[in-house]
Amino acid sequence: MPATTQMPLLFCDAMLASLARWLRAAGYDTSLAPASATDRAVLDTCRAQSRIVLTRDRHLAAHAGVCVHARLLAADRLDAQAVELTAALGIDWTRAPFSRCLLDNTPLHEATEQERQRVPPRARGLPGPFRACPLCGRLYWPGSHVRRMQSRLQQWHALARSTSPPG
Repeated sequence: MPATTQMPLLFCDAMLASLARWLRAAGYDTSLAPASATDRAVLDTCRAQSRIVLTRDRHLAAHAGVCVHARLLAADRLDAQAVELTAALGIDWTRAPFSRCLLDNTPLHEATEQERQRVPPRARGLPGPFRACPLCGRLYWPGSHVRRMQSRLQQWHALARSTSPPG
């Protein structure tokens, strides 16, 4: 699938929960199947929402049919999956970082002053941005965890670019 200006809607099966979190960190609208979801439920959801299902489950990928775009990932390690997705779907790991809630996939908004009061006192002086999830209320700020995650996203971006064939 070629890279487009519109970000693809993604859906990770339960075994790719960590990948789903990282795709959300990169700003991709990524749903995650509950552990109890049947293959039929996953495929029905993807069909209804026009999502690409990402899986390591050969059976699930084989049953996707023509109505659901399925991407069977060969890699079992997260770093290799990131490179594989960049090659297959044009994922840009630095396109819109930290714009979605890592837990529930909701787009974040700039935190209000009232929401910022819930940030730990030692983090309130950071330059920002401070973001909040309107669904679950989780707050995000540029602490050391964000810097580590940003570094990993940038590494994946650079690695994917260095391993892609010249075009």
